[in-house]
Amino acid sequence: MKKIIRIFAFGGNEVSPVGLKDKNGKQVNPDIPMQWQRTAETVKNVANIFERHPEDYYVLTHGNGPQVGNVLLRSEYARNFLFPLPLDVCVSDTQGSMAYMIAQVNNELNIRGIDNIVAGLVTQVVVKQDDPDFKNPSKYIGPSYTREEAEERMIKEGWIMKCYKKDSSGAEIWRRVVPSPKPIDIVEIDAIEAMIEKRIIPITVGGGGIPVKEVQPEIIDGFEVYKCNYGVEYKRAYKSGEKPLKMYTGVEAVIDKDLASALLGNMLYNRAKSRGEDVEVTLTIFTGEDGIKINYQKPDQKDIRVIKVGELEKLYNDMPSEFPAGSMGPKVKAVIEFMKNGGSKAYISKTELFEETLLGKAGTTVIPN
Repeated sequence: MKKIIRIFAFGGNEVSPVGLKDKNGKQVNPDIPMQWQRTAETVKNVANIFERHPEDYYVLTHGNGPQVGNVLLRSEYARNFLFPLPLDVCVSDTQGSMAYMIAQVNNELNIRGIDNIVAGLVTQVVVKQDDPDFKNPSKYIGPSYTREEAEERMIKEGWIMKCYKKDSSGAEIWRRVVPSPKPIDIVEIDAIEAMIEKRIIPITVGGGGIPVKEVQPEIIDGFEVYKCNYGVEYKRAYKSGEKPLKMYTGVEAVIDKDLASALLGNMLYNRAKSRGEDVEVTLTIFTGEDGIKINYQKPDQKDIRVIKVGELEKLYNDMPSEFPAGSMGPKVKAVIEFMKNGGSKAYISKTELFEETLLGKAGTTVIPN
C-alpha cells in the first residue's frame, strides 16, 4: 500500500496575526495571547484535515519571521543588562516556543477522539559557510515599520532593512533583513523518520531550522581537532585515511522555512525510495493568500489554480516581478525545487481552503510536467 506523507509548512502568519494597527494607524506587534489565539484557529483547520485523511502521514513545519525578530529585538533592548543572543540561538528559542503553541493541536484532536500525537523536534539544518546571502541578506524578520521608522532604525541600530511590500493603501512596509543561506542537509533526519514511522507527527525544521555549518578538522600534534563556536573544541587521535566526523557549529542566519520544508520532503522521498518503499510526498505551503496570482492587486489579477512545474518555473524566470522576494517568491522557488527533486504534488493555499485546493477550486496546485 502506498504511503502518503503530507508536509504542511505554516507561515509566521498562521501563528502571528498580521496587518493589525492601533487607533493611530501604527503597526501592532502581536503579543503572546494574540499569537496563541491565532494558532488555535490554525490548528482547528489542521485537525479538520487530519480527521478527513486519517490514513496519511503528516509533518508540520513553520516559519518564524515575526517571532525570531521579536527575540532578537528583546535581546538588543536588554543589551545593557544581559548578554546578546546570536541568531542561531534565537532560532532555537522560537523552535521550542512555537512548537509548544502549534502542538496544542493535540488538544483539538483529543476533543475529537483522535489519538494522533504531535511533538516538536529541535532541528539543525546545514548550510554552506560561503553562501552568497551572507554578503547580501534577504530574509525578512521582526515587526513591520514605516519607511521613516526603518530609516531611524538603520541609523540608530545599524540594521539592514528593506521594503517588504506595500499595504492596501499603497504605503510601504519595511522590515529588517538577515542572511538566509540555502539549506543543504538536515542533521536530525533519522529522528524525523522515526517519529513518522511511529505515527507521531513531528513539528520540525522550525523557522527553517537552526542554521549550522559543517566543521572541517585541523590536524594538530597528532590529533584531529574540530574547532566550534565559543572556543569549544573536540579532538580524537588522527589516523591517516580515516573519514572525518560529521561535526557542526551554528552560524548567524535564518533559513527560509519553505526551502527547508522542500528539502525535507525530497530527503524523505529519496530515503524511502532507496529502501524500496512505495511512497508519495506532497508539500503544502500555507500562507495568507489564496494561491499564486498574476498581476497581484491589479484590476487584471488572475488566479493560477493548477499549473505544471515547468510552466511555473518559466513564469518565475520570465516574470520575476510577479514573485517578489518578500512575499510569494520564496514559496514559488521552494515548490519548484521540491517538484524537480521527487515531489508528487505541491500546494500553496490557506489552511481553511485545503479541501477546496485538493479539488482545484482554490489555492494553487503544482503538478509534474
